[in-house]
Amino acid sequence: MKKFYPTIYQKSIHDINYQKLYDKGIRCLIFDLDNTIALIDQKYVDSKTKKLFQKLKKDFRLLIISNSNQKRVEPYSKMLDCDYISSALKPLSYGYRKIIKKYHLKKEEMAMIGDQLVTDIFVGNRMTGYTILVDPMGKRDLKITTLNRFIERKIFRHFEKTKQMKKGEYYE
Repeated sequence: MKKFYPTIYQKSIHDINYQKLYDKGIRCLIFDLDNTIALIDQKYVDSKTKKLFQKLKKDFRLLIISNSNQKRVEPYSKMLDCDYISSALKPLSYGYRKIIKKYHLKKEEMAMIGDQLVTDIFVGNRMTGYTILVDPMGKRDLKITTLNRFIERKIFRHFEKTKQMKKGEYYE
């Protein structure tokens, strides 16, 4: 179960202590899109998230990695002025290998930020070793995510039973 355990758990991307990440040597932040940066039916990035990305760009390389197609992901990358990997096939390592190769990054310089244990945290732990789980922005998910959420509930129950973490109890 360790492969699903995030390094940090916070309510949203706006609650993360990015200075601590920088101090740990993280230089690239890889964000999931759906229910992490934006709701699944949202077409624009809110101003609070735009301001956050503008601020973070001073210290970090910012990327969006998503299983969604280019048509869905590209507009967000333009609005946030950052690169992206679409159709990433998470939890496979395909998208991460592209990132490492394209940007010549070391795994210890990257952190994955997402709302799903089964995709974002699992692949992030395998490829970067530093992962940040955030609560989903909304209750609505893509159909394919329904199975992941079912598995995720079982994982959370295990973590709660073993007193490792509890949904809604955040930690750094």
